[in-house]
Amino acid sequence: MQNVYLAIVLAPLAAAAAAGLFGKAIGRAGAHTVTILGVAISFALSVYVLNGQLHGAPIYNGVVYEWAELGGLSFEVGFLVDHLTALMMVVVTFVSLAVHVYTIGYMHDDPGYQRFFSYISLFTFSMLMLVMSNNFLQLFFGWEAVGVVSYLLIGFWYTRPTAIFASLKAFLVNRVGDFGFILGIAALATYTGTLDYSLTFEQADRLAGTSIEIFSGAHWSLLTFACICLFVGAMGKSAQMPLHVWLPDSMEGPTPISALIHAATMVTAGIFMVARMSPLFEHSEVALTVVITIGAVTAFLTGLLGIVQQDIKRVIAYSTLSQLGYMTVALGASAYGAGIFHLMTHAFFKALLFLAAGSVIIAMHHEQDIRKMGGLRKYMPITYVTFVIGTLALIGFPGFAGFFSKDALIEAVHASETPWHMLAYWAVLLGVFVTSLYSFRLLFVVFHGEERMDHHTKEHLHETSPVVWLPLVALAIPSVIIGWLTVDRVLFGDWFKGSIFVLSEHDPLRELSAEFHGPLEFTIDAFKSPAVYLAAAGAVVAWFLYLKRTDLPARWQQQFSGLYRLLMNKYYFDWFNENVLARGGRLLGMFFWKVGDETLIDGAIVNGSAKTVGLVASVARGLQSGYLYHYAFAMIVGLAALVGWLVFKA
Repeated sequence: MQNVYLAIVLAPLAAAAAAGLFGKAIGRAGAHTVTILGVAISFALSVYVLNGQLHGAPIYNGVVYEWAELGGLSFEVGFLVDHLTALMMVVVTFVSLAVHVYTIGYMHDDPGYQRFFSYISLFTFSMLMLVMSNNFLQLFFGWEAVGVVSYLLIGFWYTRPTAIFASLKAFLVNRVGDFGFILGIAALATYTGTLDYSLTFEQADRLAGTSIEIFSGAHWSLLTFACICLFVGAMGKSAQMPLHVWLPDSMEGPTPISALIHAATMVTAGIFMVARMSPLFEHSEVALTVVITIGAVTAFLTGLLGIVQQDIKRVIAYSTLSQLGYMTVALGASAYGAGIFHLMTHAFFKALLFLAAGSVIIAMHHEQDIRKMGGLRKYMPITYVTFVIGTLALIGFPGFAGFFSKDALIEAVHASETPWHMLAYWAVLLGVFVTSLYSFRLLFVVFHGEERMDHHTKEHLHETSPVVWLPLVALAIPSVIIGWLTVDRVLFGDWFKGSIFVLSEHDPLRELSAEFHGPLEFTIDAFKSPAVYLAAAGAVVAWFLYLKRTDLPARWQQQFSGLYRLLMNKYYFDWFNENVLARGGRLLGMFFWKVGDETLIDGAIVNGSAKTVGLVASVARGLQSGYLYHYAFAMIVGLAALVGWLVFKA
């Protein structure tokens, strides 16, 4: 099986190298053929691995290559393939394959065609290395690799200043999170003497009883410190507040990469990592409290921002932020299975929504302002139907994929024993209304109502080509049926047994499992909970505001101008980062440059020492007159001084 696992990760890497290094030689058709073939091989083999896991294949945990050994630490490349890994592999490769095919149509006229295919294939390789790793070194490699490739992809259109700014922002914000991430890995490696997952997890009980002194007199649980540091890394990658600011700006990249980043790669890395580290997080109630609180704040507050956005991709981007908050809340509630299940269903319908938005953007000649759209459903029926499916899945409409994962997640948070779980419960419950409101606002404004596009655009409006809409259909199918097929085994069964560890006193899904009697009854029982009615209320409010009384939003915007400005300025996080942190950093750098470098180092130490030597030399030159009587006089004075010193000493 090791050769199969190697083929899964190396096929996209080889394809990326072929398209990137030999793009001119193989041409556009060659670039998309080789990269699609590489990802298709990975997907087919991932399905084969998942099927093996379904039929009782043993967990694989082995070393492929030992790179080095230093101070007792082994630096290795290895794979851990269990039910959690197999599920992630299929999700990553399926969404990536759909994005690769879609890119043929979306990037058709772009001069960087081959380069883009190389990047997205490399992105897939990086994510696969991350999810298949069995040690912290390889995890960190995949972690940083997805960050680097995302920088290249967000700034793909490098002639745009906004794209360059967005890519730098993503890179720098993620470095903040990664600093905490590597501190957590270092703390664990220091006290365990290993980078291997399984060997680290075996010592979880001992680590929980070990304390460290971070500051003088301040004793912390080692495991709490390490888990919080690891979660800081997850906050960066999975865009949790306040390290969320890079994700909306990542919309400057082409739409296919928006779908790939937001659905199956990068942002899901943090969620996966915390679930993989469940044997550690379960022993730290403080860390779980931090996780559930940050997730609750992110889920609700970022959802509100989606209501006021006018860019079609940014509305969906803030939806991603909110849904990542939902997944994080589940992790903090010890409902890791619910978090991963929502990650899986979300990957399908979020990729669908982004690619459908890209289809609209193509038809609108790359116009992204929803105020210049309207009535598109009669021009783009396939895109419209798939967008409706994605919307219904996102809001958790009964029977759709998002319903099974979101409804179970909310109930699991309610049943949790983690401190502050009720705050998180109300945040995710009210978030259902917010999600429905901004989702149906987008649907109604873009596809219904009056047509607001210009005459030239309207004349050329039509459904996009099959290479664009076929991936939409492929993603729409699991967005409808995947919940019915998997909720029993993945969420309420023993699918994650051996992959995810939950203390018996922490397990909220155990109580829900006892009440689960099949997907149909689960769907019917949902009408007893408030989530369904909150979602319906959000849809009705959106219909009333954006189809019936379209004057009300503008009127309320004036009446509640303060709240509107707060939301439009995204709670002033960007303002604070740019005007306090960034400007403060520049001023501090200016101070060290002018005072430290120019005045002290160059002026006082370097140039000052040179001037001192020159001054001494100029005085010394005056003593070298060349006259014999001057030297004789100096000798006499020196001799007199020496005799005087000897007499005084005696």
